[in-house]
Amino acid sequence: MDNAIWGMLNDTEQELLRRVEPKKLDKLDEDGLAELHDRIRRARNKYAKLYRRRAADEVRSAGARSKGHKRHERTLIKAEAFEEALAEVSGRLAKAAKASAAALKKERVAAARSTKTGGKKPGAEATSTTRAKAEAKPASKAKKAAAKPAGKGEKTPHSKRATAQARATKARKQAKRAAKG
Repeated sequence: MDNAIWGMLNDTEQELLRRVEPKKLDKLDEDGLAELHDRIRRARNKYAKLYRRRAADEVRSAGARSKGHKRHERTLIKAEAFEEALAEVSGRLAKAAKASAAALKKERVAAARSTKTGGKKPGAEATSTTRAKAEAKPASKAKKAAAKPAGKGEKTPHSKRATAQARATKARKQAKRAAKG
């Protein structure tokens, strides 16, 4: 990124884009990358929406798209800078997610194999059929417990997002009513 673009950014935006440097990205785990991804995505969306709104208003008043583009080029440059950073972080996040999924799968397969063999080495068989049946019962209980959906009291990312959206909608409606009256 050239110095002209850095000069357009405020301190917070510069700090956010500095966190995308490869050395700093290498230090982040999957959760850190996800948090950074969200922050950069929000900044990109902010400037992209701002540019579109301003340019659309300018087109109406000036009657030409080119005039709308030229006056708000700075906002467009910021949006593009955050878009590039988002692409970099998205790639890193995808790699980290793939690695953690592979590790989790390996862990599950190992757990399933140890449950199947009753905690013994593969190839060692139970001496009686009753022993084999007794070892098979806990495995089926474990499968049932894993198949149960999350309880009502547990907060999932989906429920947190839905709550946040409902609060934001309510706040917007209240602000609109307050502005009218």
